[in-house]
Amino acid sequence: MVAAVEAALGSPAAVAAAMAPFATDPGLLAGIDLTPDAARYRRVPLHEDAGARFAIAALVWQPGQMSPVHAHEAWCAVAFHRGLLTESFFDLCAEGGGPVPCECRLRRAGETSHAAPDPCAIHRLANLGTGIAVSIHAYGLPFARFNCSLNRVYAA
Repeated sequence: MVAAVEAALGSPAAVAAAMAPFATDPGLLAGIDLTPDAARYRRVPLHEDAGARFAIAALVWQPGQMSPVHAHEAWCAVAFHRGLLTESFFDLCAEGGGPVPCECRLRRAGETSHAAPDPCAIHRLANLGTGIAVSIHAYGLPFARFNCSLNRVYAA
């Protein structure tokens, strides 16, 4: 998958499409500790590009866990590996209010999603199901910047 992502760099949609053929491979994450965190979804680093162009992580979601409502400061591409996640999309209120829900999509294993670095491309992922879900995320920045430069969080 890493080679496919490297070959597709330049477009979040192309990266997501490159990840898709690998998303349902049951051996893709073999040997990787995907133990969930009881408090919040868990991000497991998988690969970091030596040139700091991108990093890939698996996110492990217990039932009821969700991301904050956010947009990305860097491009992102997601391949859904196991379980079900709900991706909710939001519009910004024209009068300076907060994000307003506008669409939801159920994401199953094998599906993908992507976004450019855009403060108006607002979404939230949530495990509203009854089992553990795993998604694989490629981001256009190194791991060291995940906590400070990845997400623009909005109050829900």
